[in-house]
Amino acid sequence: MFSMNEKVVYPGHGVAQVNRIVEKIIGGKSTTLFELKFLSKDMTILVPTDNARAIGIRKLSSEKSIDDIFLVLSQPVQWAGYHELNATSWSKRSKQYQFKIRSGDIVEISKIYRDLQHIGHRKELSFGERSLLQQTETLLAQEISMVKNLVEETAIQRLRSLFLLSQNNLNTKAAGARTHI
Repeated sequence: MFSMNEKVVYPGHGVAQVNRIVEKIIGGKSTTLFELKFLSKDMTILVPTDNARAIGIRKLSSEKSIDDIFLVLSQPVQWAGYHELNATSWSKRSKQYQFKIRSGDIVEISKIYRDLQHIGHRKELSFGERSLLQQTETLLAQEISMVKNLVEETAIQRLRSLFLLSQNNLNTKAAGARTHI
């Protein structure tokens, strides 16, 4: 499934490297495990090779998938309840967002990031929203930097620039609309 030194994505935690594949006796049965060393934190875990897929561990995205992510991020939010940004809707959205992050699906993570960026341009984000925005930005930047061979800070700047550009366009349109009234 994965080979030695291969970089993989562990859902919700980011990019890790397969340091080694080990055999251990667990419950009297020989089990093969991946030893994963996370690249952005001082953490190493053992994952049974049989459970890796069920956990959601996956290979890094392709360059085309990363390019597609930037397309997703540049799209406007398609959200029916967008105007209802109260505590009740945040609680519900937070649960949905956490579920999507745990899936490890980079497209879903990018949609969360996009949604929170757009919300942040309309109102000040709550602590929970800011934390989730930071988490999704980190997860995206780690994978983008690995796939595109960039420094992680450069990947973060590329992500943020999409929203600075869209915010500037909105401000320009709003100013233009005021002058035509």
